Amino acid sequence: MQLQCDKSLLLMVDFQAGLLPVIDGGELAIEEAGWLGGIACLLDVPVWLTEQNPERLGGTAPSLLDSLSDYRLWQKKHFGVMEEAEFNAALKATGKTQIVLCGTEAHICVLQTGLGLLKEGYELYWLSEASASRRPQEAALARERACARGAVAVSADMVAYEWLHRCDTALFKEAHKRYLKPRSSRPVRFF
Repeated sequence: MQLQCDKSLLLMVDFQAGLLPVIDGGELAIEEAGWLGGIACLLDVPVWLTEQNPERLGGTAPSLLDSLSDYRLWQKKHFGVMEEAEFNAALKATGKTQIVLCGTEAHICVLQTGLGLLKEGYELYWLSEASASRRPQEAALARERACARGAVAVSADMVAYEWLHRCDTALFKEAHKRYLKPRSSRPVRFF
């Protein structure tokens, strides 16, 4: 299984301003998600975001939204967004089969969303450095559980280079200049 732009969608779950202060590594997770989101936008990979009960948890973190030139926002009441009929139908209508998943909290909304995606037959790629929880052990356990059910743990670099596929295109040169080269020396933490 190799990721392809035309088959992919990047799904960011509940990176909400009211929740992030209690998330271990929350700012780093947003930085990584925003970095890959920028590449997704450059490559015309759809970026979808969810918000759980935004009246209480606030909207999506402004720093994440600032890194995205295009996205679709969904509000949800279920922890797993696949339980939302409108979302599920819209996702099917895209024809996308590869979902790159990240967000908070990894062991609740991200995991339940991932399990729902797997149940529906999607290829699921768990973005390890952008899926965080209050307690990092729970984020690691969530990734382990999702992978045991068929998800594939990936890093943002893996995803970016698979989407880019080759180095001799104008898109690669643009991505390298704006995203890949500036990030190359930045330390990454996997949750």
